[in-house]
Amino acid sequence: MKIQRALISVSDKTGLVDFARELVAMGVEIISTGGTAALLQKEGVPTKEISAYTGSPEILDGRVKTLHPKVHGGLLYVRGKEEHEAQAREHGIEPIDLVIVNLYPFEATIAKEGVTLEEAIENIDIGGPSMLRSAAKNYRSVTVVVDPADYEDVLQSMKDNDGATTLKLRERLGIKVFVSTSRYDGMIANYLNREQEATSSLSLSMPCAARLRYGENPHQTGALYGRWEELFQKLHGKELSYNNILDITAAAELIEEFSDPTVAILKHTNPCGVGSDADLREAWNKAFATDKQAPFGGIIICNRPLTEPLARAISEIFSEVIIAPEFEPEARAILQKKKNLRLMRVLNTPGEKARQSEMLMRSVAG
Repeated sequence: MKIQRALISVSDKTGLVDFARELVAMGVEIISTGGTAALLQKEGVPTKEISAYTGSPEILDGRVKTLHPKVHGGLLYVRGKEEHEAQAREHGIEPIDLVIVNLYPFEATIAKEGVTLEEAIENIDIGGPSMLRSAAKNYRSVTVVVDPADYEDVLQSMKDNDGATTLKLRERLGIKVFVSTSRYDGMIANYLNREQEATSSLSLSMPCAARLRYGENPHQTGALYGRWEELFQKLHGKELSYNNILDITAAAELIEEFSDPTVAILKHTNPCGVGSDADLREAWNKAFATDKQAPFGGIIICNRPLTEPLARAISEIFSEVIIAPEFEPEARAILQKKKNLRLMRVLNTPGEKARQSEMLMRSVAG
């Protein structure tokens, strides 16, 4: 579908002005709301305010501005369907071909210390999800963008297709909308349910942290969801595998049980050896002495900054991952000579992360 008219209403304005300028250069009419319209006009981007487009003012402190038949009719009517086309003409509804919307920052708002219920409620977006869902439902006719990271893909598709986007791109972006609005609604429901001891249902939605090369086995797909970056930071080495992530998690959970300087060796989430000693190098000797064959290709973790003597000892065997709260510069230099060895820094232990949460979840059958 060739894009001739775009509706823009965003909280995250990253890259928006340049994107809008490119759209205008391709002959796209821009309609916008509130602060988004003000920004675009200030930057010299020709923009029609939503109230001028609909003929209705924004009311109720901006709570009602895009909830209008000219907006949702322009998004929902099926192009090429004679009955829809006739009704659109009858009611003065023009097609809106592109929607760029991202939502009020509800997650950031409720994360603030001391946030009130009233503040949280004011950051529940109504018009944004409505426009997104209308556009995504009609993805065969409408392009919808909820993530600034997709601006470039939209522009490239338009350049390659005489101002139109491909059905494949519109479908992908439409799916992304429903994932996004589902997560948004889940956050709201969970927040408002926070005082309940047991809610009637629980919504879980986690961002994709990484697409993995494969799953547990090479013929399977794998992905990592959640806030992995809050727990671990990769300092060196190739991408983590599905099994690496399981092993790293198991290693971090195991090492939390020890307060003395400790080194542990794991393979396939199972401990092969654990040693504690005031001298970290000696702690390694104790762990390694448990089983000198199993550590090959395993995971090594310590609960103190990894020292040069320990790095030299570890480097004598093949390991997949080395984990520590810190790496002394000399130790890191030694280990980084092995390009395939992953070095992981612990930022926050799984146990500490769980203690920071108001909810503990476990997996059971069923």
